[in-house]
Amino acid sequence: MTAVLQPVEMAASPVARPAGRFPRWPLAVLPWLFPAAALVVALLDTGVSGSDIFLYGFYFTVDIVLPGTLVHRALRGSRGNLPEDLGLGAATGLLLMVGGWALTAAADKHVLLPWWPALIVVPFLAVPRLHRHWKVGDPRPLPLRWSWIVAAGLVLVVASQYPGWTTTPLPPVGGVIYQDLFYHLALVHEMTRAMPFQVPQMLGEPLRYHYLSDADIAAAGLITKIDPAVVLLRLWIVPIAGTAILALAALTRELSGKWWAGALGGVTAIVGLPLLLGAAVSPIGGSPISGTSPSQTYGLPLLTLLVTLAVDVLRGRPLRWAWILIFPLGLACAGAKSSALPPYVAGLLAALVILTFRHRRPLLPGFALLGLTVAAMALGFRLFAGGGAGTLGFQPLALLHWADPYRLTLGRYDTVDGARSLPLGVEQVGTAGWLFLVGLLTWWVVAQAPRLLGLVGLITRKTRGEPALWLLNGMIVAGAGAAYLLWHPAASQVYFFSGAVPFGTVAVAVVLARLARGWRPVLAGALAGGAWALLAPRMPPPVHDRLGSWLVTLAEPLIRTAIVVVAVAAIVVTLRRSWQGLLPALLAAALGGGLATGAQVQVRAALAEPAPVDRSGKLILTEELIAAKWLDEHAGRDDVVATNVHCQPIDWVSGCDARAFWVAGVGGRRTVIESWGYTDEVVARHGVNGLGFAQQPAPDILRYLLNQRVFTDGKADDLARLRSLYGVRWLFADDRAFGGVSPHLSELATPRFSSGPVTIFELP
Repeated sequence: MTAVLQPVEMAASPVARPAGRFPRWPLAVLPWLFPAAALVVALLDTGVSGSDIFLYGFYFTVDIVLPGTLVHRALRGSRGNLPEDLGLGAATGLLLMVGGWALTAAADKHVLLPWWPALIVVPFLAVPRLHRHWKVGDPRPLPLRWSWIVAAGLVLVVASQYPGWTTTPLPPVGGVIYQDLFYHLALVHEMTRAMPFQVPQMLGEPLRYHYLSDADIAAAGLITKIDPAVVLLRLWIVPIAGTAILALAALTRELSGKWWAGALGGVTAIVGLPLLLGAAVSPIGGSPISGTSPSQTYGLPLLTLLVTLAVDVLRGRPLRWAWILIFPLGLACAGAKSSALPPYVAGLLAALVILTFRHRRPLLPGFALLGLTVAAMALGFRLFAGGGAGTLGFQPLALLHWADPYRLTLGRYDTVDGARSLPLGVEQVGTAGWLFLVGLLTWWVVAQAPRLLGLVGLITRKTRGEPALWLLNGMIVAGAGAAYLLWHPAASQVYFFSGAVPFGTVAVAVVLARLARGWRPVLAGALAGGAWALLAPRMPPPVHDRLGSWLVTLAEPLIRTAIVVVAVAAIVVTLRRSWQGLLPALLAAALGGGLATGAQVQVRAALAEPAPVDRSGKLILTEELIAAKWLDEHAGRDDVVATNVHCQPIDWVSGCDARAFWVAGVGGRRTVIESWGYTDEVVARHGVNGLGFAQQPAPDILRYLLNQRVFTDGKADDLARLRSLYGVRWLFADDRAFGGVSPHLSELATPRFSSGPVTIFELP
């Protein structure tokens, strides 16, 4: 049955206030000032100008939140309160914006993109019947406590990103920046051009990648004119993660009928972490948001909106006009992250099985939902999935290679090539080894309790018939199963689990709310779990990397925690003379522990001194990035650049890691051949000749050799051929790159700009 709101929520409807009583709105606004202030201070402290902060905030409010909220209210109605309306509306607005961007990119009319939100908003101004969507319908305001909890979660989101901002300089300031950020920055520039898109680091190579997060960043840059690097590296992630928190909070309250469950579930789903319990290592599958993976973060609010619509269908509510969102949302999720939809489809199948056997309810809407989603996933695979997704293979327990207890013991001689049916360390394991693997996986499951304990709801009488819980739990089980059954050279199979983590957490919060008979066991359990997460003694790593040593290191925190849980439970049962309330308290303790762990980790990271910069050859000089910025400002949008920068370190002698990406990223232009480490052909060759994908030779060796001769030999015929074949307009020559730069190059092309080791030449 449909969950109903708590009486306290219904009682929160507007009532007549005595004359002169202090108005409610200042108190309602106050909590949100804290995350806003924290975000502004953090951005200012890490190099963002006040004007850019204001401009992006205005853009996100007016071009994303406003049209999305109006459309969402028109299609689904109001939630009865402003925060949830804005959260679901912002998620809808992201879908609308990427739709507008796709239209302008297909027509090569990006100049029209700033007018796209107006086309949506104007009808709501002009048509009288739509005026009611400008305000909250059937007001049922949430308690101020809800706002304080969610606002605190948003502060933690800011704290989680701040350490990365302090160590990731904004171009043209040089430093050591994670290569994937330059890769995404190049894609952001690519999204400002016309379809069909190409791999910006290798001219003419079709782009098959889940690039919609980059498209969203590009749309913001096109509309606001803010430097795309500032949007990607600073301004973008917190609003996206905040949207996910608000949408998840709305979903949790919808399923539980309790405001506190909504706030707790929404916040913990994003900022909560696995239970460490004093363990010496962190379990695989931590935060669902990542500053180095925009695609992972961007997919969460879109997938939350899709799950919210699926819940309506599973509960027998008519979607009416909201059906028009299903296919575009599914396609957007596929284009945001290739791993987003498979766990959702698995969970939806589980829910439909329950509907088929337990409920006398029309199944056509559910199967229509499934059909539209599968169709969107199939089309998305054709449009967005490239070599990385094609490399995904079947190898159970391959993910353990990235877990220290396994990698330093059984997996010491493993190779990450996917060539075996099982990893070598697992394949050759003996009895002691199997006991170790069982212990390691048991430790992981316990650590992931804040995401996995919702499975309890599938066996308890009060909740086992709820199809929505089968959907959510099906997602987290499918995500964990894919992570541990599949293989990928860069461990990308973990994203199946990371993308499902918020929904497993929501399931825990919903089961907790359904089973709890009062707030006292919930509060006591959450406080106890949080306290133990903060106070549990920390185990050091073992001195020797042996099975027994690691098993003791992992088991001792679990045994210690079990003793504490049993002791506390015995005291409670003795005092209350009842077992009732223990299970809700345990669920609350898991959520409280995950939230406290997340808060502790984020705060410590925010207050810690930045780690020393790794200068082991990956350092990019400020002078080099100044030259790249000059190129971005002076080259035409579709001009082609040739460069001798291909590898990190830039002056490699042996073992080229072809993931430099910064010339196309900061320079913003397509290159004949820069770095090829993420191209489809190279990723598919992972393991050939014992080399990883990043160390594979260039996929087009003749192009690479021609490009190199232009810089090292400086011959006119090579340059003429390069220009004839690829339409090169600019040469980005870096003296630090392998092979150097021929002095004859200045005789063949016009030097236009010089900065440090870089000279930029323009061809006539």
